[in-house]
Amino acid sequence: MTDTGFTVVAQGLRKVFVAPDGKPFDAIDDLSFRIRAGTLTALTGPDGAGKTTLMRMMAGLLRPDAGTLQVLGEDVSLRPQAVQNRISYMPQRFGLYEDLSVQENLDLYADLHGVPMEQRRERFSRMLEMTDMARFTARPAGKLSGGMKQKLGLACTLVRSPDLLLLDEPSVGVDPLSRRDLWTILEQLIEGENLSVIVSTAYMDEAARCTDVFVVNRGRLLAEGSPEDLSHRAKGLTYEAAPPPGMPARVLQARLIDAPDRIVDAVPRGGRVWFIRQPDCDEAALRELLPDTPFEPRTEELEDAFMALLREHDGDSGKTAEHAPAATVPQSKGDGHPVIVVRDLVRRFGDFTAVASTSFSVAQGEIFGLLGPNGAGKTTTFRMLCGLLPATSGHLEVAGLNLRKARAEARGRIGYVSQKFALYGNLTVRENLEFFAGAYGLPRKRAHARIEAVLKQFDLEPGAVSGILPVGYKQRLAMAAGLLHEPDILFLDEPTSGIDPMARRAFWRTITALAQDGVTIIVTTHFMEEAEYCDRIAIQDDGRMLALGTPQQVREQAGGDRAMDMNTAFIANVEQSRAALARKGEAA
Repeated sequence: MTDTGFTVVAQGLRKVFVAPDGKPFDAIDDLSFRIRAGTLTALTGPDGAGKTTLMRMMAGLLRPDAGTLQVLGEDVSLRPQAVQNRISYMPQRFGLYEDLSVQENLDLYADLHGVPMEQRRERFSRMLEMTDMARFTARPAGKLSGGMKQKLGLACTLVRSPDLLLLDEPSVGVDPLSRRDLWTILEQLIEGENLSVIVSTAYMDEAARCTDVFVVNRGRLLAEGSPEDLSHRAKGLTYEAAPPPGMPARVLQARLIDAPDRIVDAVPRGGRVWFIRQPDCDEAALRELLPDTPFEPRTEELEDAFMALLREHDGDSGKTAEHAPAATVPQSKGDGHPVIVVRDLVRRFGDFTAVASTSFSVAQGEIFGLLGPNGAGKTTTFRMLCGLLPATSGHLEVAGLNLRKARAEARGRIGYVSQKFALYGNLTVRENLEFFAGAYGLPRKRAHARIEAVLKQFDLEPGAVSGILPVGYKQRLAMAAGLLHEPDILFLDEPTSGIDPMARRAFWRTITALAQDGVTIIVTTHFMEEAEYCDRIAIQDDGRMLALGTPQQVREQAGGDRAMDMNTAFIANVEQSRAALARKGEAA
């Protein structure tokens, strides 16, 4: 018997996996829910919550170990092919064949789905127009930017018109412009084709655009409802505070999250700090915690309820960076001279200019954000700063060393954490750290001392096999490896990509502590709210510098005030620059 009006019905659903150490664990643990037809539904939760496992079961790619799962009225365990004939599924990495062109990828997916030839021309034309990819049909998928790959992945998924679309974290690793384009396309599809869509996401602003939201953690359902209904769970608990003069917002935020008995969560926003108090913490206790800081109530949002739910479910295990030092106003540890100097930096690849005459400097202990759309040139700039790629021309100085003359010596003064973390999955945590200590050339005695120090600092289990760790845990291990040799400068290349809000809070608490100790941080990120943690940010597009300054200065350049969120400021700066270039081109 099927439930009419629902695309997915789960009852007592369970999925058990066996870890490499032989121990079973419940990825999905007695999960029951119903998802309404014709709606845009969000699955959200922290890393390891079971979102991808659930998506794969709904797609008929994994069989439940217990319980029942109906998709589009079919028992997916008994008739997986019947379900797959009516759905489209886009996995996290878009499922593209990178050596094939855009058109060849579309043709391949049409062949796999058995799309009749007479339907292909109209469907391809619609998808290429909707994704603005018609100009790139001959380009290999591997040479597309992250945002273009995202849109091609969606177009391939939709070469046929499904009854249900499953999207597993489609926004991972793409910039705000590409995220906006994706959601515009989804809204057009839902309205034009009455499509049911289920999307898993770590972005709470994306979940807030959905009709229904399901919050899961460790395989269990914590809450479900509309974004408005869920947001009300934090009603009366949310506040904003203005830091005292001279104190960065991230330092006040660190002070707040270091008091988990009174504070559920805190995050910098618009030069202020938004926070959630514990239900049993009254305003008198808040004034005791913030004697020099005025605060006032604010309207609750979905992310407030999300963080409160996770903290309640995880208890104290979710609190952030308890090893970090107490939050204080940072003291300058340098002599006023910049530790990074970039003047007229240019990098060309043949006829293509990836970076065009870029100039900026970074002071010791500063957190400097390098932002831009996919394909903007920020990764090329980043690689040149790290000494991984030579500049075509210009001056580049890191830690007082000219990278043209002393690249190897400069590398010894920097730490680097890549987007993919560069860990060895078959090695334990300790074995990874021992490998990196050797790569940095640390003497045995110092290596042993530093490994023990970072194991404690980042709360790492030495014997855990790194390949099976949750993404947030791998991030902490990669950070520990990058800091083994106590570098002066730490480069972080999209370190929070694909990581949930709770893990991002812990990450930035650690970064705040490192900056207070005088470590200079250079970070690239697609989470624009993370720009609020930076002392200054630079926005690049098409190899050019569009904006450089404090987050507030960048908001002002975009024509906004303190209340403007950084996503809006980022998009406004990029679009204003592109419009100005277009006008200039027309005039010429």
